[in-house]
Amino acid sequence: MGDYILVIDEGTTSTRAIVFDRELNQVALAQKEVPLAYPNDGWVEQDGEEIWDKTVAVCREAIAEAGGVDRIAGIGITNQRETTLVWDRATGKPVAPAIIWQDRRTAETCERLRKAGHEAAVQDETGLLIDPYFSGTKIGWVLENVDGAKARAEAGELAFGTIESFLIWKLTGGASHVTDVTNASRTLLYRLGLGEDGGWSDKMCALLGVPKSMLPEIRQNADDFGTSDESLFGKALPILSAAGDQQSALVGQACLEPGTAKITYGTGAFLVANCDEDRPDSANRLLGTVGYEAAGRGAMALEGSIFNAGTIVQWLRDDLRLIEDAAESAEVAAGLRGNGGVYIVPAFTGLGAPHWAADARGTISGITRATKAEHLVRAGLESVAYQTRDLLDAFEADGVAIKELRVDGGMVANDWLMQFIADICERPILRPDYREMTALGAAALAAMQLGWLDADDWARRTVPGTRFEPKMEKTASARLRQGWATALRKTLA
Repeated sequence: MGDYILVIDEGTTSTRAIVFDRELNQVALAQKEVPLAYPNDGWVEQDGEEIWDKTVAVCREAIAEAGGVDRIAGIGITNQRETTLVWDRATGKPVAPAIIWQDRRTAETCERLRKAGHEAAVQDETGLLIDPYFSGTKIGWVLENVDGAKARAEAGELAFGTIESFLIWKLTGGASHVTDVTNASRTLLYRLGLGEDGGWSDKMCALLGVPKSMLPEIRQNADDFGTSDESLFGKALPILSAAGDQQSALVGQACLEPGTAKITYGTGAFLVANCDEDRPDSANRLLGTVGYEAAGRGAMALEGSIFNAGTIVQWLRDDLRLIEDAAESAEVAAGLRGNGGVYIVPAFTGLGAPHWAADARGTISGITRATKAEHLVRAGLESVAYQTRDLLDAFEADGVAIKELRVDGGMVANDWLMQFIADICERPILRPDYREMTALGAAALAAMQLGWLDADDWARRTVPGTRFEPKMEKTASARLRQGWATALRKTLA
């Protein structure tokens, strides 16, 4: 057996392969961008075949860099959650583009379900709210809008999966149609619970018109997911773990004990808190979900989702062309004495928790003749901190007090932003030295499946990193938050 783990990290804007050794140190990395398409207002898509082709390519590149396939003991997978694919069981070809988690095309469907009075029952069954974010209504859209798809699905000819399920199907040559419990819990089709308390919900399948025969088998995060086809990499490799990206980062940050929490700042931002084995029931429009299940232990989690975080910097750079690169945003923000009263509410694709306003669109408020381009850059960064504070307040109202926030993702390289988040949230921020926590979580789960790692030891792990303590005067922080609240009310109005 080899002594390395190959992790596939399939994200919203790129797919990566990272190789870890037995001590879970990174030894190789390969990455390719996967473009997003926006064919209509609120629609966000990707080509499923392109995701697959680029996944294979980066895996081969990383394996070669690590010294060859004989060094690889197995595969772990982590992925963008809620993104929906429906494919032909006979050919493995998607019948429609992948509908990305940000996509809002089913907003009208969700509104009809809410108006019909289903939301309380849906939240009770799934822990989730009725929103286009989740996979269930996306499946329904494909079945209703692709010629013949509904009849073919009812005949058992089509399969559904989130990205990890699709990749496992392709890796195993169609031998394994499986998913993991964390991804399943984000579909609107899963009866929320750990172990035998959870599973596919007949009620939700009936409500959303999804044939249960389309759904994959559910497994723990560290489990037997099948074996890759030998022709892909020159050797058959066991698939040892799978987890949605945010739960994988929860594991990577060693948040295996109740009360620990992390937030990942990527395309969006996702705050997840370990709630032990108790099912969380939110009164503040947060989401109950499965945190992880592995190695004889598991936890539920409470989650708040921000739809736009890293996309703000991309917008400032690529569309407004106010900065040359992401790193420049920190310099621009630090160069100003304040925000000049300017606030950006980045509802590019609606607002997530705790507002869940699918139809909201972004606003810029407080501009005057004195407003400069630099103020817009700073306001874009500041919006990430304000949205984080809104989530933390909702968590606290639900009885989940988060005293320290562990952060990861691409945006955390910005020192100015990390300090501003600490100031606005009035909590310490811990940034790990190793930033790829999503991939690290999948590697840790795979190592648990191999018997290389004890889950209790990992839970006791101290994550080395930099700590940002709040420094801003409380009155100044409160004044800034009040300005944000005013801008948010205008947006929601």
